[in-house]
Amino acid sequence: MHIIRATLAHAAAIAPLFDAYRQFYKAPSDLAGARQFIAERLERDESVIFLALEEEQALGFVQLYPTFASVAMQRLWLLNDLFVEPGVRKQGVGVALMQQAEVFARETGSRGLFLRTALDNETAQRLYERCGWTRDSVFVRYDKLVSS
Repeated sequence: MHIIRATLAHAAAIAPLFDAYRQFYKAPSDLAGARQFIAERLERDESVIFLALEEEQALGFVQLYPTFASVAMQRLWLLNDLFVEPGVRKQGVGVALMQQAEVFARETGSRGLFLRTALDNETAQRLYERCGWTRDSVFVRYDKLVSS
């Protein structure tokens, strides 16, 4: 297995993984929409995606979005999406993708990474904690939707 930084040329390989990721969170399948969304993020340089490959087979991906820590006056990366094909889980793909995200954050001089996951996604929470992430016990998160 090797991990690459995805380019626009990888959008078709990432799209089925991204579509499955969205379905995991109860969104309806939309492979064409997934491909378009990923292609737009890569084309506009709005996210960074690392893709785990075995030969040419896509095994998983992690997608990072840039943001900033105002108080620290440093870049942060939002680890927004992480997905590994069910058939290759527990083989180190998720850990490798998390490690690559961490290396990238260091290389870009960022303060760090942050993420959020569903309260009941205990499998992901165990992975994050195994990778050295800590659960936030200081801040409370609020959301407000402004469109459907």
